[in-house]
Amino acid sequence: MRIFRHFDDVPAALKGAVVAIGNFDGVHRGHRALIAEAKVQAEARRSPLAVLSFEPHPQEYFHPEAESFRLTPLRAKARLLAELGVDALLALPFDADMARRTPQEFVGQILMDALRISGAVVGHDFEFGNRRAGNLAVLSYMGEMEGFSVTAFDTVTSAGDGKISSSLIRQLLQQARPDEAARLLGHTWAVEARVEHGDARGRTMGFPTANMHLGHCLAPAFGVYAVRVNILDNDKVVARHDGVANFGIRPMYRTSVPLMETHLFDFNGDLYGKYLSVELVRYIRPEAKFAGLEALIAQIALDAAKAREILAAIA
Repeated sequence: MRIFRHFDDVPAALKGAVVAIGNFDGVHRGHRALIAEAKVQAEARRSPLAVLSFEPHPQEYFHPEAESFRLTPLRAKARLLAELGVDALLALPFDADMARRTPQEFVGQILMDALRISGAVVGHDFEFGNRRAGNLAVLSYMGEMEGFSVTAFDTVTSAGDGKISSSLIRQLLQQARPDEAARLLGHTWAVEARVEHGDARGRTMGFPTANMHLGHCLAPAFGVYAVRVNILDNDKVVARHDGVANFGIRPMYRTSVPLMETHLFDFNGDLYGKYLSVELVRYIRPEAKFAGLEALIAQIALDAAKAREILAAIA
């Protein structure tokens, strides 16, 4: 899959694509179904399949002071989309220029002049253009005028949950329910970041950890998790290990910023500077403060054993 950060960079071979348009944060089951519909149309027309999204997320542009909420930063989103067979990801910059484009300018300058799309697939609640002046009806009318098809995709629901949405998945992760979030996502949610140098306290306790700061990513519930860790190199998984992780502020050795500390089982090597994807499989317990170092080490051993048990049961 090729990634483009500007719409005027797209080569002729990728013109005429069927384009799925949306934010696709999390690339959840609803997003996957919409992209699958776009793929069916692209294959029928022998056209490329593209996804058009924005970076940063429009909400991050309009509310820069708000807490981080992203489920999938660009790097993770791109990898998930590539797995779905997408030919091109158009991660267009959402800035002042993009924000003030009218619906007519968005369609005329981007979808037609730059991309010459053959079709667009969007959700029923799709809105676009300055002050969200454009909607499905506007896009459909302009599609008729310009000669591209517009497909409104039905909302995907899950039994007992109603509409599958990124907002609901965020709530589940913040409520320490990563397994339920994974059911709606269609994949296990992961924290992705580069390993940083820490205080090496875990190593002295017999449980060395890979330390990561989340950056512009949703903060899940504080606590201990059974995890699966992917070690990435150029966005390809080169090794995979089970493990146990703590996310939070470490009540005994408090940190000013929440930290993900992951202990990889059966691993002996240097992870500093490596890029990891830590999948939160199951929540084990909340963070806690212990009476002393011995009690903390004993609890970590119990957590590790519990994580091994959980992961072995769902291997």
